[in-house]
Amino acid sequence: MSTASTPSLSGNPVAHRQKRIFVVGATGYIGKFVVRELVSRGYDVVSFARERSGIDAATTADKTRNELKGSEVRFGDVCDQASLKRNGTRDEQFDVVVSCLTSRNGGIKDSWAIDYQATRNALDVAMVAGAKQFVLLSAICVQKPLLEFQRAKLKFEKELMASGLTWSIVRPTAFFKSIAGQVEAVKGGKPYVMFGNGELTSCKPISEADLARFMADCLEDLDKQNRILPIGGPGKAITARQQGEMLFELLGREPKFKKVPIQIFDVIIPVLTMLSKLFPKLAEKAEFARIGKYYCSESMLVLNPATGKYDADATPSYGTDTLRDFYRRVLKEGLAGQELGAHSMF
Repeated sequence: MSTASTPSLSGNPVAHRQKRIFVVGATGYIGKFVVRELVSRGYDVVSFARERSGIDAATTADKTRNELKGSEVRFGDVCDQASLKRNGTRDEQFDVVVSCLTSRNGGIKDSWAIDYQATRNALDVAMVAGAKQFVLLSAICVQKPLLEFQRAKLKFEKELMASGLTWSIVRPTAFFKSIAGQVEAVKGGKPYVMFGNGELTSCKPISEADLARFMADCLEDLDKQNRILPIGGPGKAITARQQGEMLFELLGREPKFKKVPIQIFDVIIPVLTMLSKLFPKLAEKAEFARIGKYYCSESMLVLNPATGKYDADATPSYGTDTLRDFYRRVLKEGLAGQELGAHSMF
Protein backbone atom coordinates (compact mmCIF):
# COMPACT_ATOMS: atom_id res chain seq x y z
CA MET A 1 0.00 0.00 0.00
CA SER A 2 1.56 3.31 -1.05
CA THR A 3 1.00 6.89 0.04
CA ALA A 4 1.83 9.71 -2.35
CA SER A 5 1.99 13.47 -2.17
CA THR A 6 0.91 16.06 -4.73
CA PRO A 7 4.10 17.70 -6.04
CA SER A 8 4.58 21.21 -7.34
CA LEU A 9 6.86 22.02 -10.28
CA SER A 10 9.77 21.98 -7.85
CA GLY A 11 8.84 18.47 -6.72
CA ASN A 12 7.36 19.59 -3.41
CA PRO A 13 3.66 19.89 -2.53
CA VAL A 14 2.25 23.35 -3.01
CA ALA A 15 1.69 25.54 0.03
CA HIS A 16 -1.25 27.73 -0.96
CA ARG A 17 -0.08 30.55 1.29
CA GLN A 18 2.93 31.03 3.47
CA LYS A 19 2.13 29.56 6.87
CA ARG A 20 4.05 30.20 10.07
CA ILE A 21 5.32 26.93 11.50
CA PHE A 22 6.71 26.43 15.01
CA VAL A 23 8.89 23.31 15.28
CA VAL A 24 9.87 21.69 18.59
CA GLY A 25 12.43 18.90 18.65
CA ALA A 26 14.08 20.68 15.73
CA THR A 27 17.61 19.46 16.49
CA GLY A 28 16.73 15.77 16.67
CA TYR A 29 17.54 13.11 14.09
CA ILE A 30 14.24 13.65 12.27
CA GLY A 31 13.61 17.23 13.38
CA LYS A 32 16.52 18.68 11.41
CA PHE A 33 15.23 17.14 8.21
CA VAL A 34 11.68 18.28 8.90
CA VAL A 35 12.88 21.87 9.31
CA ARG A 36 14.87 21.72 6.07
CA GLU A 37 11.91 20.24 4.21
CA LEU A 38 9.50 22.88 5.50
CA VAL A 39 11.94 25.66 4.60
CA SER A 40 12.36 24.19 1.10
CA ARG A 41 8.58 24.37 0.63
CA GLY A 42 8.49 28.06 1.40
CA TYR A 43 7.02 28.01 4.89
CA ASP A 44 8.00 30.61 7.50
CA VAL A 45 9.66 28.32 10.04
CA VAL A 46 10.69 29.03 13.62
CA SER A 47 12.82 26.27 15.17
CA PHE A 48 12.94 25.91 18.95
CA ALA A 49 16.02 24.27 20.43
CA ARG A 50 18.27 24.00 23.44
CA GLU A 51 21.42 26.15 23.32
CA ARG A 52 23.45 22.95 23.47
CA SER A 53 21.85 19.95 21.82
CA GLY A 54 22.67 16.62 20.22
CA ILE A 55 24.46 13.63 21.72
CA ASP A 56 26.12 14.63 25.01
CA ALA A 57 25.01 18.24 24.31
CA ALA A 58 27.92 18.58 21.89
CA THR A 59 26.14 20.83 19.37
CA THR A 60 26.67 24.55 19.99
CA ALA A 61 24.17 27.33 19.30
CA ASP A 62 26.12 28.45 16.23
CA LYS A 63 26.19 24.93 14.82
CA THR A 64 22.46 24.59 15.47
CA ARG A 65 21.77 27.80 13.54
CA ASN A 66 23.83 26.45 10.65
CA GLU A 67 22.07 23.06 10.69
CA LEU A 68 18.66 24.75 10.71
CA LYS A 69 19.55 27.37 8.13
CA GLY A 70 16.57 29.05 6.51
CA SER A 71 14.53 28.94 9.70
CA GLU A 72 14.61 31.37 12.59
CA VAL A 73 16.25 29.56 15.49
CA ARG A 74 15.13 30.41 19.01
CA PHE A 75 16.62 28.87 22.14
CA GLY A 76 14.96 27.79 25.35
CA ASP A 77 13.71 24.83 27.37
CA VAL A 78 10.79 22.83 25.99
CA CYS A 79 10.29 21.28 29.43
CA ASP A 80 9.49 24.75 30.78
CA GLN A 81 6.20 26.09 29.41
CA ALA A 82 7.13 29.63 30.43
CA SER A 83 10.35 29.36 28.41
CA LEU A 84 8.39 28.06 25.42
CA LYS A 85 6.19 31.15 25.53
CA ARG A 86 8.88 33.68 26.41
CA ASN A 87 11.68 32.44 24.16
CA GLY A 88 9.74 30.41 21.62
CA THR A 89 6.40 31.76 20.43
CA ARG A 90 6.99 35.21 22.04
CA ASP A 91 3.28 36.06 22.00
CA GLU A 92 3.32 35.78 18.20
CA GLN A 93 0.78 33.96 16.05
CA PHE A 94 1.49 30.62 14.37
CA ASP A 95 -0.58 28.48 12.03
CA VAL A 96 0.93 25.07 12.75
CA VAL A 97 3.06 23.42 15.43
CA VAL A 98 5.17 20.41 14.43
CA SER A 99 6.57 18.24 17.22
CA CYS A 100 9.55 15.97 16.62
CA LEU A 101 10.21 15.59 20.34
CA THR A 102 11.27 12.19 21.58
CA SER A 103 12.98 11.04 24.75
CA ARG A 104 16.71 10.44 24.48
CA ASN A 105 16.74 6.90 25.81
CA GLY A 106 13.19 5.75 26.51
CA GLY A 107 13.82 5.67 30.25
CA ILE A 108 10.94 6.12 32.67
CA LYS A 109 11.72 9.65 33.86
CA ASP A 110 12.83 10.93 30.45
CA SER A 111 9.78 9.47 28.70
CA TRP A 112 7.26 11.28 30.87
CA ALA A 113 9.31 14.48 30.81
CA ILE A 114 9.65 14.60 27.00
CA ASP A 115 7.24 12.22 25.25
CA TYR A 116 4.39 13.47 27.39
CA GLN A 117 4.97 16.67 29.37
CA ALA A 118 7.23 18.63 27.00
CA THR A 119 5.00 17.71 24.07
CA ARG A 120 1.96 18.71 26.11
CA ASN A 121 3.67 22.05 26.79
CA ALA A 122 4.04 22.53 23.04
CA LEU A 123 0.34 21.82 22.53
CA ASP A 124 -0.70 24.29 25.23
CA VAL A 125 1.56 26.99 23.79
CA ALA A 126 0.30 26.19 20.28
CA MET A 127 -3.28 26.94 21.27
CA VAL A 128 -2.29 30.21 22.95
CA ALA A 129 -0.40 31.16 19.77
CA GLY A 130 -3.53 30.62 17.69
CA ALA A 131 -2.32 27.49 15.91
CA LYS A 132 -5.06 25.48 14.24
CA GLN A 133 -2.98 22.43 13.34
CA PHE A 134 -0.54 20.11 15.14
CA VAL A 135 1.63 17.48 13.45
CA LEU A 136 3.10 14.90 15.83
CA LEU A 137 5.99 12.52 15.29
CA SER A 138 5.07 9.42 17.29
CA ALA A 139 6.12 5.77 16.79
CA ILE A 140 4.48 2.67 15.35
CA CYS A 141 5.29 0.63 18.44
CA VAL A 142 2.72 2.47 20.56
CA GLN A 143 0.07 0.18 19.05
CA LYS A 144 1.28 -2.49 21.50
CA PRO A 145 2.21 -0.50 24.61
CA LEU A 146 4.36 -2.49 27.02
CA LEU A 147 6.93 0.22 27.76
CA GLU A 148 6.83 3.48 29.66
CA PHE A 149 7.70 5.71 26.69
CA GLN A 150 4.87 4.12 24.70
CA ARG A 151 2.38 4.88 27.48
CA ALA A 152 3.64 8.46 27.64
CA LYS A 153 3.26 8.90 23.88
CA LEU A 154 -0.23 7.40 23.90
CA LYS A 155 -1.37 9.67 26.71
CA PHE A 156 -0.36 12.70 24.66
CA GLU A 157 -1.87 11.30 21.46
CA LYS A 158 -5.25 11.02 23.17
CA GLU A 159 -5.04 14.58 24.48
CA LEU A 160 -4.05 15.89 21.05
CA MET A 161 -7.01 14.18 19.40
CA ALA A 162 -9.32 15.78 22.00
CA SER A 163 -7.76 19.25 21.68
CA GLY A 164 -9.98 20.59 18.93
CA LEU A 165 -7.00 21.27 16.66
CA THR A 166 -6.55 19.64 13.27
CA TRP A 167 -4.04 16.88 13.99
CA SER A 168 -1.85 14.34 12.25
CA ILE A 169 -0.17 11.58 14.26
CA VAL A 170 2.70 10.11 12.25
CA ARG A 171 3.84 6.66 13.43
CA PRO A 172 6.95 5.64 11.49
CA THR A 173 8.50 2.20 11.52
CA ALA A 174 12.25 1.81 12.05
CA PHE A 175 14.61 4.60 11.01
CA PHE A 176 17.70 3.78 8.98
CA LYS A 177 19.77 4.93 11.96
CA SER A 178 18.14 2.43 14.28
CA ILE A 179 19.33 -0.52 12.19
CA ALA A 180 22.79 0.86 11.42
CA GLY A 181 24.38 0.11 14.77
CA GLN A 182 26.44 -2.84 13.48
CA VAL A 183 27.69 -1.36 10.21
CA GLU A 184 31.16 -0.43 11.47
CA ALA A 185 31.60 -3.69 13.38
CA VAL A 186 30.68 -5.83 10.36
CA LYS A 187 32.85 -3.69 8.11
CA GLY A 188 35.71 -4.30 10.53
CA GLY A 189 35.34 -8.08 10.24
CA LYS A 190 33.09 -8.91 13.17
CA PRO A 191 29.99 -11.11 12.86
CA TYR A 192 26.50 -9.67 12.63
CA VAL A 193 24.78 -10.13 15.99
CA MET A 194 21.14 -11.19 15.95
CA PHE A 195 18.64 -12.58 18.42
CA GLY A 196 17.40 -16.10 17.77
CA ASN A 197 17.46 -16.99 14.09
CA GLY A 198 17.27 -13.34 13.04
CA GLU A 199 13.73 -13.74 11.76
CA LEU A 200 11.80 -12.93 14.92
CA THR A 201 10.97 -9.42 13.73
CA SER A 202 10.82 -7.33 10.59
CA CYS A 203 10.33 -3.70 9.63
CA LYS A 204 9.99 -1.32 6.69
CA PRO A 205 12.75 1.18 7.48
CA ILE A 206 12.33 4.77 6.32
CA SER A 207 14.96 7.45 5.76
CA GLU A 208 14.95 10.70 7.68
CA ALA A 209 14.46 12.66 4.44
CA ASP A 210 11.48 10.58 3.28
CA LEU A 211 9.87 10.80 6.71
CA ALA A 212 10.38 14.57 6.74
CA ARG A 213 8.64 14.83 3.38
CA PHE A 214 5.74 12.75 4.65
CA MET A 215 5.36 14.92 7.73
CA ALA A 216 5.47 18.09 5.64
CA ASP A 217 2.76 16.64 3.38
CA CYS A 218 0.45 16.59 6.42
CA LEU A 219 0.22 20.37 6.39
CA GLU A 220 -1.69 20.52 3.10
CA ASP A 221 -2.96 16.99 2.39
CA LEU A 222 -6.47 16.67 3.80
CA ASP A 223 -6.23 12.87 3.62
CA LYS A 224 -3.45 13.02 6.22
CA GLN A 225 -5.32 15.21 8.69
CA ASN A 226 -7.20 14.02 11.77
CA ARG A 227 -5.71 10.60 11.18
CA ILE A 228 -3.21 8.23 12.76
CA LEU A 229 -0.67 7.55 10.03
CA PRO A 230 1.58 4.47 10.25
CA ILE A 231 4.30 4.80 7.65
CA GLY A 232 7.28 2.83 6.39
CA GLY A 233 9.82 3.20 3.63
CA PRO A 234 9.73 1.70 0.14
CA GLY A 235 10.03 -2.01 -0.57
CA LYS A 236 9.25 -5.17 1.34
CA ALA A 237 9.64 -5.69 5.07
CA ILE A 238 13.10 -6.90 6.06
CA THR A 239 14.23 -9.13 8.94
CA ALA A 240 17.38 -8.75 11.03
CA ARG A 241 18.97 -11.69 9.20
CA GLN A 242 18.22 -10.07 5.84
CA GLN A 243 19.78 -6.83 7.07
CA GLY A 244 22.94 -8.71 7.95
CA GLU A 245 22.96 -10.60 4.65
CA MET A 246 22.62 -7.29 2.82
CA LEU A 247 25.63 -5.83 4.62
CA PHE A 248 27.82 -8.85 3.84
CA GLU A 249 26.67 -8.86 0.22
CA LEU A 250 27.61 -5.19 -0.18
CA LEU A 251 31.00 -5.94 1.39
CA GLY A 252 31.52 -8.93 -0.91
CA ARG A 253 31.90 -11.35 2.01
CA GLU A 254 30.29 -14.56 3.16
CA PRO A 255 27.72 -13.91 5.91
CA LYS A 256 28.97 -14.50 9.44
CA PHE A 257 26.37 -14.38 12.22
CA LYS A 258 26.45 -14.54 16.00
CA LYS A 259 23.17 -15.73 17.49
CA VAL A 260 22.10 -14.52 20.92
CA PRO A 261 19.20 -16.27 22.69
CA ILE A 262 16.40 -13.80 23.34
CA GLN A 263 15.70 -15.70 26.57
CA ILE A 264 18.62 -13.79 28.09
CA PHE A 265 16.18 -10.95 28.73
CA ASP A 266 13.96 -13.29 30.74
CA VAL A 267 16.82 -13.61 33.22
CA ILE A 268 17.99 -10.00 33.24
CA ILE A 269 14.61 -8.27 33.51
CA PRO A 270 13.24 -10.09 36.63
CA VAL A 271 16.57 -9.71 38.44
CA LEU A 272 16.79 -5.98 37.76
CA THR A 273 13.11 -5.50 38.59
CA MET A 274 13.53 -7.26 41.93
CA LEU A 275 16.71 -5.36 42.79
CA SER A 276 15.08 -2.05 41.87
CA LYS A 277 12.82 -2.42 44.91
CA LEU A 278 15.94 -2.16 47.06
CA PHE A 279 17.90 0.14 44.77
CA PRO A 280 15.43 2.45 42.97
CA LYS A 281 18.03 3.64 40.46
CA LEU A 282 17.96 0.16 38.92
CA ALA A 283 14.36 0.73 37.79
CA GLU A 284 15.71 2.58 34.77
CA LYS A 285 18.07 -0.29 33.97
CA ALA A 286 15.17 -2.73 34.13
CA GLU A 287 13.20 -0.53 31.73
CA PHE A 288 16.13 -0.42 29.30
CA ALA A 289 16.22 -4.23 29.39
CA ARG A 290 12.49 -4.32 28.64
CA ILE A 291 13.08 -1.95 25.72
CA GLY A 292 15.80 -4.26 24.41
CA LYS A 293 13.53 -7.28 24.59
CA TYR A 294 10.68 -5.41 22.92
CA TYR A 295 12.69 -4.41 19.89
CA CYS A 296 14.13 -7.89 19.57
CA SER A 297 10.73 -9.59 19.71
CA GLU A 298 8.18 -7.16 18.19
CA SER A 299 8.05 -6.19 14.53
CA MET A 300 7.84 -2.52 13.57
CA LEU A 301 4.83 -3.03 11.30
CA VAL A 302 1.09 -2.39 11.51
CA LEU A 303 -0.51 -4.70 14.07
CA ASN A 304 -3.74 -6.28 12.87
CA PRO A 305 -6.12 -5.93 15.85
CA ALA A 306 -8.30 -8.79 14.62
CA THR A 307 -5.50 -11.35 14.36
CA GLY A 308 -2.98 -9.88 16.79
CA LYS A 309 -0.31 -10.34 14.12
CA TYR A 310 1.95 -7.86 12.37
CA ASP A 311 1.03 -7.21 8.75
CA ALA A 312 3.66 -5.98 6.30
CA ASP A 313 1.10 -5.58 3.53
CA ALA A 314 -1.02 -3.29 5.72
CA THR A 315 1.99 -1.10 6.53
CA PRO A 316 2.00 1.85 4.09
CA SER A 317 5.14 2.59 2.09
CA TYR A 318 6.41 6.04 1.19
CA GLY A 319 9.47 7.57 -0.39
CA THR A 320 12.35 6.52 -2.60
CA ASP A 321 15.33 6.02 -0.27
CA THR A 322 16.17 2.33 0.18
CA LEU A 323 18.03 0.60 2.98
CA ARG A 324 20.40 -0.94 0.44
CA ASP A 325 21.42 2.48 -0.86
CA PHE A 326 21.82 3.72 2.72
CA TYR A 327 24.04 0.78 3.69
CA ARG A 328 26.08 1.23 0.51
CA ARG A 329 26.64 4.89 1.32
CA VAL A 330 27.58 4.49 4.99
CA LEU A 331 29.91 1.57 4.24
CA LYS A 332 31.75 3.94 1.93
CA GLU A 333 31.43 7.26 3.75
CA GLY A 334 30.92 6.33 7.41
CA LEU A 335 28.09 6.97 9.84
CA ALA A 336 28.48 10.71 10.42
CA GLY A 337 25.09 12.10 11.39
CA GLN A 338 23.72 8.63 12.21
CA GLU A 339 25.13 8.30 15.72
CA LEU A 340 22.87 6.31 18.04
CA GLY A 341 23.99 7.77 21.36
CA ALA A 342 21.81 6.41 24.17
CA HIS A 343 19.82 4.32 21.66
CA SER A 344 22.75 2.04 20.86
CA MET A 345 22.30 -1.63 21.73
CA PHE A 346 25.39 -3.19 20.13
